[in-house]
Amino acid sequence: MITCKDILKLNLDGVELVAGEKGLDRGVSWTYLCQTRPYADHMSRGNFALIVVDYVRFDMKEAVDSAHELYELGISGLGVSVMEDRETLPAELVEWADEVNIPLFYVRWEGASFVDIDQSIGKILLADEIKIKKTGDYLYNLLFGYDINERYVEKISAQFSLDFSKPYRVGIIVVDRTYGVNLETDEHNYEYYANCLNRDVENMECRPLFMKFLNKFVLLFEEKQDKSAEREIEKVLKNLDELPRFKGNIRSTCILGPVCSNPADLSKSYQQAKNLIPKKDYLPHSRNRKVISASVLGLYKFMFSSGNQAEIFDYCTEKLLPLEAYDHANGTDLVETCWAYYLNGFSVSATADDLFIHRNSMQYRLNKIEELLGFSLDDSIEFLDILNCIYVKKMMFV
Repeated sequence: MITCKDILKLNLDGVELVAGEKGLDRGVSWTYLCQTRPYADHMSRGNFALIVVDYVRFDMKEAVDSAHELYELGISGLGVSVMEDRETLPAELVEWADEVNIPLFYVRWEGASFVDIDQSIGKILLADEIKIKKTGDYLYNLLFGYDINERYVEKISAQFSLDFSKPYRVGIIVVDRTYGVNLETDEHNYEYYANCLNRDVENMECRPLFMKFLNKFVLLFEEKQDKSAEREIEKVLKNLDELPRFKGNIRSTCILGPVCSNPADLSKSYQQAKNLIPKKDYLPHSRNRKVISASVLGLYKFMFSSGNQAEIFDYCTEKLLPLEAYDHANGTDLVETCWAYYLNGFSVSATADDLFIHRNSMQYRLNKIEELLGFSLDDSIEFLDILNCIYVKKMMFV
């Protein structure tokens, strides 16, 4: 992903950075020439906005007002040109750009052209896309190629400074989205998220290979004993999801496959990570962690790989029969209440808040659960068995 810093490095004739230097790392998705309102219907997050103060559509006051509006819509930077260079940019605009860290460029009327700027930015965007695609093609062939020979592995190793004498593993980043009224805007926001994710991954110390594949993102990185790569991925995803433009609308989780010593086995690492995707919301600590793997299944992984799954399933069904039968007959959610009670640390108040019910209603449900099961939920061994049965059935059904 290119940034405003890359635009500055173009050293375009007549283009000068006047404010917002601290925001030069903002990612640029494309250019947008401000003409028609409402801007929200025509621009996307990450656009580099261009305004011409021609004293017909825009005077300087209108340009300042537009800058504030465009900032709220998520522009990455702003270029302003004044007809015949009649006046300089007002101090108000310059100070504001420094305050919000939006790179502000003055585009001289003589010797500079928005067409040149647009074409120059387009060229480096295209070059960046080609680079990303090339990396993705190498990773795709490594994971899904029919014949991964030593020569191809050596080529990739030399191209990306990989050392396959060391263990590697695959991670799949799954993005959960909340859709709003404007699906086109949601899609632009998602694409900008993908660009930001690509930028942050490129800057990681562990230097992973990265590609967008279908509706997911795939990483390949060296596995180290100190788990530094996993911690770095966790940090990147947390920071990205907490950005105001994405918070509450987009959330990512990275699911890791097993470690591989042989490049030919990396496809298996991918497949095992892929198989965990439907189960990710039921994995321990999945609410608080951005990076999870099969290892967090603990003893459960032996259950799911053993030959007596039908026997295990029948046992769980029998144990949960009183609750499931009651739920089916009365349209209640006692099984899910048990699970939520566990996830919220066995706190009645916290579980009630999580389920959006009154505390008294929550207590009534717990009393009914005890009545149906025939034991107190304070009996930790019995209740643990019930929770295990719920968990196993959840994992088997997805």
